Amino acid sequence: MKPIFADNAAIEHATKLLQQGRLVAFPTETVYGLGADASNPEAIRRIFKVKNRPANHPLIVHISGVEQLKDWAQKIPESAKTLASAFWPGPLTFILNKKPDVPLEVTGGQNTIALRMPDHPVALALLSKFEGGIAAPSANIYCRISPTQASHVEDELGDSVDMILDGGACKIGVESTIVDLTGPIPKLLRPGLISKAEIEGVLGIEIMTADTTSENSSQNNRAPGMNAVHYAPITPTALCEHDKLTAVLNNLRVQNKRVGLLSYQFNPPENRFMHMLCMPEQAESYAQILYACLRELDNKGLDIILIEQTPDTDDWIAINDRINKATSIFKDA
Repeated sequence: MKPIFADNAAIEHATKLLQQGRLVAFPTETVYGLGADASNPEAIRRIFKVKNRPANHPLIVHISGVEQLKDWAQKIPESAKTLASAFWPGPLTFILNKKPDVPLEVTGGQNTIALRMPDHPVALALLSKFEGGIAAPSANIYCRISPTQASHVEDELGDSVDMILDGGACKIGVESTIVDLTGPIPKLLRPGLISKAEIEGVLGIEIMTADTTSENSSQNNRAPGMNAVHYAPITPTALCEHDKLTAVLNNLRVQNKRVGLLSYQFNPPENRFMHMLCMPEQAESYAQILYACLRELDNKGLDIILIEQTPDTDDWIAINDRINKATSIFKDA
């Protein structure tokens, strides 16, 4: 399926497709989503089939504003309204108690629902025209690299999607922050551009952080993107500390391995077997191109991809979360 520039006519057509229970890929500020009518169980099941996604993994429902929270959630806490006022539209997803009539297909069989209002003109125009919730996980095969350009969706999903709206490259590049608001104290489930400190600053309280280090963590199916392995290239991918890169690269060169490298501050010797992409030193710029760079290296037929360890500071938390999940199988190259 070729992407279509997201003008008014394309958005009108996409709306009709969604109303017919079909799938439309569209841009958000974070990544491209694979959208379907969130109230249509059959359409939701098609998302899971196209992505090869386990049915117990919930989807995020995108809505056009805080006034739509009541259409999908019950027992809406004041914290949700406060955070929505501060951060919506934007990359912040709430976990709330679902209304009884919300299809279990969209919630992964759970009694909670993930909701957010995206900050992208195409997504907002589509939601306004559709006048309902659009369930939209990332538009890629389950656990693979999320798409940040329309061409990524085309390459990976092809004709299994009915329409791809092209709204340009995503400006953030990593998935939304997810916070669980169903308990007495909010809990951060997935880091994103909006930080724990920012959420605490708005709410005026300290929030909890979920323990998702274990594959079997009870939190892992509560929200999207929480597997120990996720956002991963097909090519074996490993995280490597800066001080170890020279020795690791030399060892791989001796083995005649074709290597891809996402370099943060490293200047390796020339190596005809290596494809290096230099990454920005600013966290937001790094996040914006991370998935696109991983896809570029993944398409080169390499033996291994190395990612140079990035800083362990608050502004890099979301990036390190994604990198750790992309390299969980191959630690300490």
